[in-house]
Amino acid sequence: MKKNIAIVGAAALTLLLSACASTPSNSLAIQKADNQYEVTGIGKTALIAKNNAIESAAKTCGSKATAIVSDEKTEYQGALKGVVSDETGKMIQAAASVLGSISGTNSGINQDSDYQTVLTFSCKAK
Repeated sequence: MKKNIAIVGAAALTLLLSACASTPSNSLAIQKADNQYEVTGIGKTALIAKNNAIESAAKTCGSKATAIVSDEKTEYQGALKGVVSDETGKMIQAAASVLGSISGTNSGINQDSDYQTVLTFSCKAK
């Protein structure tokens, strides 16, 4: 009996620690043809994902160049993708957040990686 409790406890601790691991908010740049680069930013909202991608592009170009974006794609990657429309998903997430606030728990269903933005850009000297 004690052995089973120890195994279950170890499994629960492993799950808890893996859930606390942070997800990186942006990626390293991938160089493509014609001096083009591609970076990916993720975030809880579309705006955060875009800002993370822009930050990564700016780091890639450095302080002596400016990132010139040629293509940008933002997609929802969350738990409700393909289940309901984007607008319905936003309403469900808002309702879950309100219920979580009322009950005093963090029961929102959105994650830090719900949105993904991919930027294709080149660096132009300042």
